[in-house]
Amino acid sequence: MDLFQHGPDDLRSLRAEAPVHRDEGTGLWLVSRYRDVRAILADPRRFHPDNALTAVTPIAPPVLRSLARAGFSLPPTLANNGTATHAGLRRLVAAFLTPARVAGMRPRIAELARDRLAGLTGPVADLHPALARDLPAVVLLEVLGIRDVDVAALKAWSTASLELFWGNPSPARQRALAEPAAAFHRWLTGRIRAARGDDLFGALRDVPVREAAGLCYFLLIAGQETTTQLLCAMFHAVLRQGDLWSRLGEPGVPERVVEEVLRRDPPVNTWRRVAAEPVTISGVAVPAGAHLLLMLAGTGSDPEVFAEPERLCPARANSRQHLAFGFGRHFCLGAGLARLEAAVVLRETFERFPVLRLADDAEPPMLGLLSFRAPLSVRVRLDGRGPGEPVPDARGAGDVPGGGAARRGVARAGR
Repeated sequence: MDLFQHGPDDLRSLRAEAPVHRDEGTGLWLVSRYRDVRAILADPRRFHPDNALTAVTPIAPPVLRSLARAGFSLPPTLANNGTATHAGLRRLVAAFLTPARVAGMRPRIAELARDRLAGLTGPVADLHPALARDLPAVVLLEVLGIRDVDVAALKAWSTASLELFWGNPSPARQRALAEPAAAFHRWLTGRIRAARGDDLFGALRDVPVREAAGLCYFLLIAGQETTTQLLCAMFHAVLRQGDLWSRLGEPGVPERVVEEVLRRDPPVNTWRRVAAEPVTISGVAVPAGAHLLLMLAGTGSDPEVFAEPERLCPARANSRQHLAFGFGRHFCLGAGLARLEAAVVLRETFERFPVLRLADDAEPPMLGLLSFRAPLSVRVRLDGRGPGEPVPDARGAGDVPGGGAARRGVARAGR
């Protein structure tokens, strides 16, 4: 199975035929059943997070030296920290993501969504650049109290970093990606050293700069890139399933639809752990030191837990049992914010365009990283016409605010 490009059929076969399977190409042990993945995430004593942020493709020595010269360092902080320092660092960040603080962002998220949707005049637009790409970054920065940030630069730093650490880039491509990654780290280090206020950087003033920069590096990337990915996956999933879009005006339906998308199409589709000792998983002996790849996308479609798993069902009673945000002590701190953003954006988009349709039946280009999978475009017909119906306006998508010509095929980072 190609770990950078696989689909539901691959995961279904893996669960049924080899739920614990060593991939010869990477040496990773693939774990795909819900009960096994949940048990691993719930057991930090036997399964350590040390490899969670390790580059999937080993970084070439010249690139490592270049990063070192730039002061780039990612010590254990949150996702990759199994030590006693994890809880204290987590509390510092959690103070910015309390339920009350997150709930207070609802009007602002709705305002941001409405502003972007108001600029779409049709007939065709791409909701990725027009709506999904930057909105989560703006929301995250505001909730963390961080001001004076070039959002376009943050997105460029983020996409380069995701590819560097979770893609399969060649050494030449690694060199190109290392430049923005190092630039982001330098920017963070400077902001943290100069911090005096009550934003996240200020809250980390008593944390050594090296650890604070490492914490912020992936927090500011994952905290908004995964929500962008969720929004794009959500629009595709809902618009491809019959009359589901027309139900979004019903109370509670957007929130339940978001949970179903998280269950079936999670933006973080895999995650990693290290076996701290010899273990047996579903009857398979796994040696100490083995690197495990937890197939999160496969768990949400496990028929042992979810009936008719391939169908989005807003009435599903156990949707929130999914593992899209992890489980246990490393459960995603931003889960509440991501859920709120997705539900608000979905509702606002429905209210603005109650008869929205996908512009065509073609599969969109996909982000193809080991742990991140999502559509890179969401081309829609704002006039509600279906694929193949006549277009009343001769302009192409590129002439429409927020529109863009869709690329075909799968964009596999670094390939």
